[in-house]
Amino acid sequence: MFVPQVLLAILTSGAAPALARRWTLRRVFVLGLASDLASMVLLAVSAAAISMPVPAYGLLLLATGALGLGFGASVMALNTFAEEFFPAAADRAVLAMNVLLGTGTALAPLLVAAFTGLGAWWALPAVVALALLVVLLLALRASLRATTPPGGRRAAAGGTPPREGFLRGLPVRFWLYAAAALLYGIVETVNGNWSVLYLIHQRGVAASWASLALTAFWAMVTVGRLFASLASTRVPARWIYLGLSALTPPALLIVSGADTAAGGVVAFGLAGLACSAFLPLTISFGGGEFSRLTAVMSGELIAFYQVGYGLAAFGVGPLEDALGIPLSAVYALTDVVAVAMAGLAFLIVRPRAGVVPGS
Repeated sequence: MFVPQVLLAILTSGAAPALARRWTLRRVFVLGLASDLASMVLLAVSAAAISMPVPAYGLLLLATGALGLGFGASVMALNTFAEEFFPAAADRAVLAMNVLLGTGTALAPLLVAAFTGLGAWWALPAVVALALLVVLLLALRASLRATTPPGGRRAAAGGTPPREGFLRGLPVRFWLYAAAALLYGIVETVNGNWSVLYLIHQRGVAASWASLALTAFWAMVTVGRLFASLASTRVPARWIYLGLSALTPPALLIVSGADTAAGGVVAFGLAGLACSAFLPLTISFGGGEFSRLTAVMSGELIAFYQVGYGLAAFGVGPLEDALGIPLSAVYALTDVVAVAMAGLAFLIVRPRAGVVPGS
C-alpha cells in the first residue's frame, strides 16, 4: 500500500529542483501542499467505502501516492526556503524547520489513537485537510521570494562560490552527501518502522509499551533537533553532526539488546536522539558547500533519503522471512550501516580547500 508513496516521493524530490527552475520554487511548494491536501481528502473519503474493499483499497493507494508526491515537493521546497531566507544562519534555520517536521511525526500516533478512541478516525485527515487548505491559500498569496544575493549563501557571507569538479552534472562530493542521506534513511526507518514488531513479537513487550517506545524515538528526534538548533549558536554545527553520528552505532547496539519494556523505551529514545539532526545538517551542509545548487542538493538528498527508507521499509520483511534473521540481528546489522554513516560524516566535515561545512 505504501509503494506508491515511496516511489512518488523519490521521483518528485529528485525532479523538484528541475521543476523549480522551470516553474519557480513557490509553485513547487504549492504543488506539494495541494498533493498533501488531496491525500488527506482521499484518506477521509475512504471511510465511506470501508464496506467495499476494492474501492477502499484503491482510494488508499491514491492517498499514499498523493502523500509521496506532496512530501517530495513540499519538504524539498521548505528546506530550500529555510536556507535561502536565512543565509547567515542556514544550519539553525533548517534544523528549526525540521523540529516542526519531527513534532508532527511524533504527534501523529497520539492523534490517531485519540481520534480512533472517539470512533471517528476519518476526522483526523479531515481536520488536517482543512489546515492544509488554509496554508495553501496563504502560500498562493505570499510572494515567497528569497533575498539571498547571487552566488548563494557564500556570497551572502562575503565569500566566493566554490569550485568543484563535476560528475555527470553534479559535484563529485555530492555523492558523499547522497550516500550519507541514503544510509541515514535505512537507519531511521529500521528504528521507526520495525520497533513495534521487534518489541512485541521478539521481546514479548506489551503493545502499549512498544507504542511508547516508538513515540519516544520520534519525540527524541524532535528534541535532538531542537537541542542542536539551540546549541549551534555556541557550538560549531559540524561538531554536533560528528557527535550524533558517533552516538548512532552504540545506540543501535543497545536497541539490539533491549529485552524489557522500559529498556525498549530508553533504547529507542537514545536512537532517536542519535538520529535527530543528521539529515537536516546533511542537507544544510550540502547547500552551504554548493551554494549555487541549494535546491538541487535539497531535492536530491531527500530523494536518496527516500531510497534508504524504501530499502529498509520493504527489505527487512523478506530478509527476516527468507533467511530467518531475527529483528535483533537486523538492528545489529544496521549498526554496520551506522558506522559507515559516521565515516561519511567525517569526510563531509573534513576541512577542504578552505571550505569547512558547519563552521
